[in-house]
Amino acid sequence: MLRRRSQTSADATPVPVDDPKPQGKGRPTPKRRDAEGRRRQPVNAPKDRKEAYRQMRAKQSSERERARQGMLAGDERYFPARDKGPARKFARDWVDSRRLPSQYFLPFSLFILLMTWIPWPANIQPLVIGYVITIGWPVMMFGVLFTSVYVAWRVKRLVAEKHPGESLRGVGFYAAMRALQIRKLRFPPPALLPGGKPVQPRK
Repeated sequence: MLRRRSQTSADATPVPVDDPKPQGKGRPTPKRRDAEGRRRQPVNAPKDRKEAYRQMRAKQSSERERARQGMLAGDERYFPARDKGPARKFARDWVDSRRLPSQYFLPFSLFILLMTWIPWPANIQPLVIGYVITIGWPVMMFGVLFTSVYVAWRVKRLVAEKHPGESLRGVGFYAAMRALQIRKLRFPPPALLPGGKPVQPRK
């Protein structure tokens, strides 16, 4: 009787509602995969093949534009493989900081063609064409050939001195081909002005 009465009184004792010491966090601990799922951004899956193709083209266009802006800004991360490396950068800067005869090859070629296309008078046309073919064209070709050989030799020698650990393969040809291009059409864009001053960024 005593044991049953003491047990009944103990069970009947009410538990206070406002317990000053809460047990645990009051909520279950979330699983790891549930927490990671909430952090993930929802993915908009394409509805059909046409929508997927449109999204792919938009992504490729955005990447191409970002790469183009990076190349225009001189960011070497976006350069093609043939333009990367300190040797190629030195070659570009050396060519861009000088006015070379070979850079006028294309404008002079256009000038010669125009001279031959102009309807000169019958007594002058043979004379003009003769001078262009016998004097102008050979002088231009000799100047281009001499400049290209000099640029390739000079740049290759300077790269070997200033960057001894870099490969010299193709550096001379790279510099000679850049020297043949019109300055405004060179790519990557020149970083130096003729004379060596840096190009001011466009505002």
